[in-house]
Amino acid sequence: MNNSPNSHRDRSRVHGDEGAVVPAARTCDRVKQALDYGLALLMLLAALPVVALAAVMIRITSRGPVIYSQTRLGRGGRHYRIFKLRTMYHNCEAMSGIQWATKGDARITPLGRFLRATHIDELPQLWNVLNGDMSLIGPRPERPEIARRLEEAVPGFRDRTAVKPGVTGLAQVLLPPDSDLNSVRRKLIVDRVYIGRRTWRLDLLILVGTALHVAKVPPTWILRALALPVDRSVVMEGMAANSSSTQPSAGAVVRAARLSLGEPRTSSAPPAASAPGVAG
Repeated sequence: MNNSPNSHRDRSRVHGDEGAVVPAARTCDRVKQALDYGLALLMLLAALPVVALAAVMIRITSRGPVIYSQTRLGRGGRHYRIFKLRTMYHNCEAMSGIQWATKGDARITPLGRFLRATHIDELPQLWNVLNGDMSLIGPRPERPEIARRLEEAVPGFRDRTAVKPGVTGLAQVLLPPDSDLNSVRRKLIVDRVYIGRRTWRLDLLILVGTALHVAKVPPTWILRALALPVDRSVVMEGMAANSSSTQPSAGAVVRAARLSLGEPRTSSAPPAASAPGVAG
């Protein structure tokens, strides 16, 4: 074992007295923050014409606001307002209650389906990155109402708030949207991998993976091509679960997690994400 002063000094750059990550990790976070701001600014400027065109089309094709905002959980459980282009019919959550969106969701407008498929609806979140509430890469931000109950049903779920939530992320690229508690657990496994191994190089790989994901490249191909640090079996399980049902019930997740939110629900309405009175 090397007990030289230099060896001890090198280790101290990574771990403090309490085992907390210190200067080395802080340097990584500073690089990540600089990349976040620089890339988000460039991407937002480049996306402005696309966002403007989408905003005009939303205004023409459906009633309601173009942009909606919603409370989400940020780093350390802090609440912030997220911004997206509206993809659902206005005020639809008054009938369905607080729910996740699923395949074939009747509340999504025809234009909204295209915006979601291309992820154009996510572009306003670049403002959240510039505002310091989000990162380009990180766990998916959850609604406080849903997160509160998932923390009871899925041990360690709150670990995801150790870092800023992301516009995209390792779990979002490799796994389908949440549809039941098992899918939440799989996402948590991958989110923990990212939190434990995050570097600016991994962030750049995830950005490449996001582009491939938008281009409909299969997750297993992305995993192998980019050598991402995730167990292939987790990704395969996610793909199998997603393909086994044409209409995954996120309402089952809500019921399983006992989301007693005091909101009206219907058995046929799929879950959504929206602010009160405005569905996204």
